[in-house]
Amino acid sequence: MAVDWQAWRAAIARANAFVEEVYNAPYRSAIARARREQDDLFMLLVFSEMMGVPNPASYYTLELQPLMLERFHDWHQRMGMERSPLDHFRCC
Repeated sequence: MAVDWQAWRAAIARANAFVEEVYNAPYRSAIARARREQDDLFMLLVFSEMMGVPNPASYYTLELQPLMLERFHDWHQRMGMERSPLDHFRCC
């Protein structure tokens, strides 16, 4: 009797994916919130020198600013700032 091992592996993979979804579902919002808070802190670290906050790592974060500018507008609104906190940078 020949066993179709590929079909067996695919069925196990589908069952594993289902169990992971069921297990992770209650924690999904907490994980998303923690990731958002971590991203907000990183954004503050990258743009802190421009806002007047001394940053000892500004030399290393300066090259990340062009990559983070796309998300800057959403970040400053989430932080409760209606307008851009940077005098020389307008995104609104």
